[in-house]
Amino acid sequence: MCARVLVADDDPRHAEGIRRYLVAAGHETMVVHDGRAALDTARRDRPDLLVLDVMMPGLDGFQVCRTLRQESDILVLMLTARGTESDLLLGLELGADDYLTKPFSPRELVARIRTLLRRASRGEPSAPGVRRIGRIGVDPVGHQVTVDGERIECTRGEFAILAAMAEQPDRVFSRAQLLHYTRGIDRSSTERTIDVHVMNLRRKIEADPRRPEQLLTVHGVGYKLASGPAPFPAAP
Repeated sequence: MCARVLVADDDPRHAEGIRRYLVAAGHETMVVHDGRAALDTARRDRPDLLVLDVMMPGLDGFQVCRTLRQESDILVLMLTARGTESDLLLGLELGADDYLTKPFSPRELVARIRTLLRRASRGEPSAPGVRRIGRIGVDPVGHQVTVDGERIECTRGEFAILAAMAEQPDRVFSRAQLLHYTRGIDRSSTERTIDVHVMNLRRKIEADPRRPEQLLTVHGVGYKLASGPAPFPAAP
């Protein structure tokens, strides 16, 4: 599915890299490097989708998104290097359809764009920020987790870990990195606490917690949330 895409990123090298991948995927792609140009170009050329960096001179991405959402139904995928929950939620509350946290793989960006365009072509409402990884759905706005469409209950610590991993499927997180996401919830957390959270999450999201297929251990490093079933029996 091809579309007209506007990329707004103040880093010319990064923007050019995105442009090349989108062109290779068949999209007609325009690039601007500041918020005012993004707003003017979106109004003039009416692209189907805007890839919008948060940190830009003049008008930042939040201001651009807020203004455009009052004027049009253009699809907006926000890019943020901040990665804090408050920034991500603000973008979604302003009307962004999806977001990616830097660094991200170009293939994931293309896949996210394809998903947004497919929803729009079917007339389906976007589910802002909902991550669907295999059988698992994670909604950072509603703080909900589903497995095969059925809602499950998670503690705040479990949700913080799962939401962080769902944002970057197949990325390996160390225990120390996952600990960072739970610090504001339980200051007494330790790396052992992460192991307990993972063990409890497996009981809730895996068909067989002893042979997990998605929430996997990477020996000597940490854990990852796999986007597909494990090719071999995974270690608990």
